[in-house]
Amino acid sequence: AVFTNHDYEPIAKDRDATVRQALAADGRELFTFKDQVIFEASEILTGQDQPFSVFTPYKNAWLKALRPFDLRPYPVDAYRKALAPVPATHRQALPTLESLGFAPSNLKEIAMPTGMDGAQALFREFQTRMGDYGQRRDFPALRGPSYLSVHLRFGTISIRALARTAHDTVQRGGTAAAGAAIWLSELIWRDFYFMILHHHPRLAEGKSYHPEYDAIRWVDLHTGNEYFEAWCQARTGYPLVDAAMLQIRQSGYMHNRLRMVTASFLVKDLGVDWRRGEQYFADQLNDFDFSANNGGWQWAASTGCDAQPYFRIFNPVTQSEKFDPQGRFIRKYLPVLENLPDKYIHAPWTAPDDVLAAAGVRLGENYPRPIVQHGVARMEALERYGAVKGSKAKSAD
Repeated sequence: AVFTNHDYEPIAKDRDATVRQALAADGRELFTFKDQVIFEASEILTGQDQPFSVFTPYKNAWLKALRPFDLRPYPVDAYRKALAPVPATHRQALPTLESLGFAPSNLKEIAMPTGMDGAQALFREFQTRMGDYGQRRDFPALRGPSYLSVHLRFGTISIRALARTAHDTVQRGGTAAAGAAIWLSELIWRDFYFMILHHHPRLAEGKSYHPEYDAIRWVDLHTGNEYFEAWCQARTGYPLVDAAMLQIRQSGYMHNRLRMVTASFLVKDLGVDWRRGEQYFADQLNDFDFSANNGGWQWAASTGCDAQPYFRIFNPVTQSEKFDPQGRFIRKYLPVLENLPDKYIHAPWTAPDDVLAAAGVRLGENYPRPIVQHGVARMEALERYGAVKGSKAKSAD
């Protein structure tokens, strides 16, 4: 027999079905089990036995259903000796990484501890600052997140270990409880998106959760290609957006607040189909997981379940001023702007000529001018979405 764990993406389910048939034809069996979530599939349903579509009621039901058994650890060390060894005659036949399509990474900023030991080291370090998670998590220049998403993605740490620690910290109360509660909510969001994908597999076919939004008319192909390329290459002229896009290109990681900002900018400021951004993140992120990536992009595009309203459009300048007030994150990835005063680093085009000259910034030469004007783009986005909804709404910029 072959033992593995459930994978929830439609293409993975098809793969496992093929493997199961091949094993059966050889007189063997495939057993799969729940592992990468706390609650899966239809384990958490509404009172009418329907899947949830809004997060907060799902979270409340999730917490109500939680029992100690659900957070029980399953360490593997004690069982390793029970696994069948690879026969000596087969060892040479095992595929190499190269034959499986892997190649050395070209990423420059990888400082991620790897393997189970690396995951545990990260987790121990995060526990010392979990209480501050709520205050620090939105500021990309601060060490706020746990940085464990890639380990959850590849199974080098258990979701039960993380959820158990967060839940126990909340139950004990004290100064760390508030931060732990917010972090636990983020872990529950992960289960929520897995559940959504299970009940709505059409999402894997590029469909909007709310089908009416599939009728949105995005910018024309030529303009869309130009905008998309500028977004990918960090040439939008909006420093926070460009710095975030450089972060993902150089490290395979992007801070969660910046994932929302860059996604909103591509979809609502540039008018580019969210599916193009979703695929780009899928290609770039080390922690890529389809359900979370799709859920995040549809949230930002206002096409998904429990998404932000379509008239909520992030202002990339005010987001920058609020979450990177001293421009520390911007300066790290855009050294061309490092000598600009804090007052102008979020919107260099507003700086007087003498300030730009003193900082060595030449707009249109060593740093681009804004590719769009946010105020104009916001109105176009409202019209684009309003045409689908059949009504207009005030912007919550």
